[in-house]
Amino acid sequence: MTRIRTRTLFAILATASLCLAQRSPIDQQLTFAPYHGSGIYDVGETVGWTVTPGPVMSTYAYKWTIRRNNAVVLKEGKLDLSSGKDKIEISGDQPEMVYVAIEPYANLTGDTSAPAGGPGRGGAPGYTGGNTGRNTGLYAVGAAVAPLKIGLSTPRPGDFDAFWDGKLAAQAKVPINPVLTKVETDVPGVELSMFVLDGLGSQTHGYIAKPARDGKFPALIQLQYAGVYALTARVASQRASEGWLFINVDSHDKLPSDAGGNIPRSYQAVGNTDREKSYFLNMYLRDSRALDYLLTRPDWDGKTIVLTGGSMGGQQSLMLAGLRPEKITAALVCVPAGADANGDLHGRKAGYPNWPSDNPDVMKTALYFDTVNFASRIKAPVMAGMGFIDTISPPAGVWTALNQISGPKETAPTIESEHDNLTPQKGRACPARTRELLDLLVRGGEFKPN
Repeated sequence: MTRIRTRTLFAILATASLCLAQRSPIDQQLTFAPYHGSGIYDVGETVGWTVTPGPVMSTYAYKWTIRRNNAVVLKEGKLDLSSGKDKIEISGDQPEMVYVAIEPYANLTGDTSAPAGGPGRGGAPGYTGGNTGRNTGLYAVGAAVAPLKIGLSTPRPGDFDAFWDGKLAAQAKVPINPVLTKVETDVPGVELSMFVLDGLGSQTHGYIAKPARDGKFPALIQLQYAGVYALTARVASQRASEGWLFINVDSHDKLPSDAGGNIPRSYQAVGNTDREKSYFLNMYLRDSRALDYLLTRPDWDGKTIVLTGGSMGGQQSLMLAGLRPEKITAALVCVPAGADANGDLHGRKAGYPNWPSDNPDVMKTALYFDTVNFASRIKAPVMAGMGFIDTISPPAGVWTALNQISGPKETAPTIESEHDNLTPQKGRACPARTRELLDLLVRGGEFKPN
């Protein structure tokens, strides 16, 4: 029934940090109170935090480093909590993200044995606790200074639009040839299928689900976070039960039910010196092909197409909203990756896909897959969440992308959050807002960003 090649090899998730799961609460010896509760400051204002011990007893001595955009060191010092509190502060002198790393450097109890966290680098004693989700003793706080004025670090390529318009034109000549295979589901009132679509250079795979009744339905396209894994078919069924014509797109050319497939472990590095060979070229075209297929469906309502995803799924959502701006109703993304990939060359810490900044060919290629260069094409309203201490999807890049969007947009900043898989309890605002907006849109409402 299917024309899909069965994959037999399994790959590990591309980014090890994306596999981490927080199993239990991590002890925190320090508490931070920002001078501005919002975490947002104007240029010229003092950016700062009052630091107090607790809620567990402090057993380490700490040093701190303030960095602009988590890259350029601005100021360093040590905490002195002998009076019961201390402060960390600096003047915000330009549009930027301020990142402060607070690290233990000595054990105050006199115990020279390695703590439960195990030995650190070079055999030095390890540390436990922290607020970054890693239980290594590391704390971090973040703030934004005039974030709406953070601009591009690198000019947009002059042939960016021509490159992508050419790829879309070439793919349009390839018949979609959809093949659907019915999948049983225990969610009542839903029809669920696996699909495969032909495209330029690869095939697109995923699940499609719809209410099991006649009618035309608003569409929701889900894009995937980084890694190689099986998609959860039941998620598609649950979305359909809410009233969506739902398409869950696999990021890779493999069966969505396949946990591995013959996918390179470090797929994000494949072809990264050549825009014609980059792994992200076919990934982005597969996303666009899923949209092509949706547009042919007689059960689509003809007006509503919402994109959503987190991390690399947010990256793909912003890309697709810019690649096909005339078709998208809204994009709802949390901690989107793939922004400001050249940031390391310009005093900004770049994140996933973690392309090496010391290779000029890689940096040139990255510009054609960077969300900041798709963002200026976006017409649909966008909601985007970011963590102020996120090191996988650095907030400076997210702000840069949002600032290129000329249309309506809404931010959901979480000032205490690292990437959402590391500190999920601190990053709930964006998923909650996403659910709220999806409930509105599926009923025919209009998303008007705050």
